[in-house]
Order: sequence, then structure tokens, then C-alpha cells
Amino acid sequence: MLTTHFDKVLDNLLTAIVVLDADLGILYMNAAAENMLRISGQHTQGTNFGDYFAEGDDTPYSIKDALSRGVNFTKRRARWQLANAREMTVDYSVTPDQDENHVVLEAQALDRLLRISRDEAWIASQETTNNMVRSMAHEIKNPLGGIRGAAQLLSRELEGHELDEFTKIIIDETDRLRRLTDRMLGPNKPVHHRPVNIHEVLEHVSSVTNLNLPDSIRLNKDYDPSIPDLLGDKEQLIQATLNIVNNAVQALEENKIDHASVTLKTRIRRRFTIGRKNHRLIAEVSIIDNGPGIPPELVEDIFFPMITGRAEGTGLGLAISQNLITRHEGLIEVSSIPGNTEFKMYLPLGTANA
Repeated sequence: MLTTHFDKVLDNLLTAIVVLDADLGILYMNAAAENMLRISGQHTQGTNFGDYFAEGDDTPYSIKDALSRGVNFTKRRARWQLANAREMTVDYSVTPDQDENHVVLEAQALDRLLRISRDEAWIASQETTNNMVRSMAHEIKNPLGGIRGAAQLLSRELEGHELDEFTKIIIDETDRLRRLTDRMLGPNKPVHHRPVNIHEVLEHVSSVTNLNLPDSIRLNKDYDPSIPDLLGDKEQLIQATLNIVNNAVQALEENKIDHASVTLKTRIRRRFTIGRKNHRLIAEVSIIDNGPGIPPELVEDIFFPMITGRAEGTGLGLAISQNLITRHEGLIEVSSIPGNTEFKMYLPLGTANA
């Protein structure tokens, strides 16, 4: 009865606890450890803890060495490489008991906390940058009207004159700059929250994309049909997704990638934090391409206006997408290596907990 009581106490801890014997056989692990390593305690008792780490990870050897020498140690921000190809950042402590010939491992995963801190800093930075860009766009846009009006008046005076061609160039270029500043200002329509099936959004994006999709690029779909409707603006979600898909297609075209593909993928994530809000359920929408990847020096800044890795890009499409998803209390993240670039849109399902 006492053991059962302490099992319940340990299972309620947020810290992962694993008890190992001298050969690193698993004697016990609490619920937090099972969740961290994504394994079941019932099926792992007696198995070797080292089997759950990748071959190059020296964590099991460090634990065994600590037990043999009877030395406690703590490592901060250690990078664990697991046998299931996952990687994670953890703080962990090892406490050996040579009398009982076992060792206690305590670990806390930091990836979620680091991601929350990074997202908070990024959201604040993006808000500041967007406000600055909007101010600049207004300052640029205001005199453009005067320039265009003056050019129109001059065009009437020069009608039929050979110099009239230059006034037309001025008018065309001011119109182009006005369109650019309108894009910099971003969408000014409010979000109309209605129940939206995310797969209807993706199917619309797919239909539009297929109209001009080159034969050399394949569009794949990998949907989770169990995702419920979310509250959002369908048109804005379509625009946000379409911007990312168009970027992927253009990158594949420009670099003439063999067996090029773009994949639309959906999954449900549980207990996910965006900014300071914790959501019980979110929809994770991934747009994956096998293109050349985003240059490493641009990955952190790719959602800021005027940042682009493409020769013909304006650097506004991704900034607009992020802004639209932020309006839905969501977030877009990106990971990129040559051959695999993945944009993940996180969209809340239901209410959030502060």
C-alpha cells in the first residue's frame, strides 16, 4: 500500500525519475519519464536503459561510470540522442547508491521551455518590426499620391508629345510602389471566426496550386481526418497557406530539383503552448518540400518583412502568412536542411489556458 502511495506521488511529478540497477537495467520509471522517452514503464522493466539511446550518445556510459565511482553529477542543457531518432535538450542529475547497487536519474526536458521562450521573444520582435514597417509604408505611401497626381497633370499637358512616355513610366512605377506598400501594410480585414475544416482549406489550396503546377513537381497529401473544425477565417487561412505553398513550388522550380515534391500534412498535437497560452489541442499543418533549403543565416529571420532567399522574392509572403496565423492565435515555425524544408502552422482547437 505504501509503495502504491509513493508511486502516485512520483507519477504526479513533472520531473522524470528513472531507477537503474548496476547494469543499467530499468527498475522503475515514473509517468514523466515515460512521457519524455515515449516508452511504457510496464514494458521496459528489466530492459537496458542504454538501448533507448543512439549509438553515439555517451549518457548511458556516464551513468554507469558514476555508479562505479559513487559520484553524483549534474549536466545542464545536455543533448540526448535517442534510438528512435529523436533529439532533446535536458537538465539531468545522477545519484548513485553503491550500497543498494542502483542509481537514480532525474531529468527535465528543456525543449518545450526553450521553445516557449524563443516564441515569446520572436512574437514581441515581430510585433515591433511590423509596427515599424507599417509606419514606413504609410510614410512612403502618402507622397506617392502626390507624385502620381502631378504626373497625371503633366501627362495631360504633354499629351501627344514624345516626353509623355516618361510621365507614363512615373505613373506605372508609383502604382507599383503603392501596391508594394499595401502589401507591407498587410491585411486590414478583421478575422471573421466561423467553424472551418482545415482540410477544406488545404483542398482549396491544392486545387489552386494544381492549376499552374509543373509536371516535374508532385503535390502529396497526408491528412489526419480526425481533426475537428477550428474557429477561424477561411479566406485568411487559405491565403496564409497558399503563400507558403507558392514559395515552396517556386523554390523547386528555380532550382530544378529532381523528383520534386510538396507535401501537405496534418496532425493533432496535445498540450501545446503558443506564447503564454497552453492549448489542450491544436491542429499542426505542415508544408514540406524537398528543395535546396533555406540558407542557415536566414532561417531565424525568414518571417520578417523584406527577408527572402529567392532572387525574385519580395520577402512579404511569409511575413503576411505569419501575421494571418498570429491573428488566429497561432504560430508558424520552420526547420530547414537541404532536401527537407518544413513549415509548421499551429492553430488552436478550442479554448486556451493562460
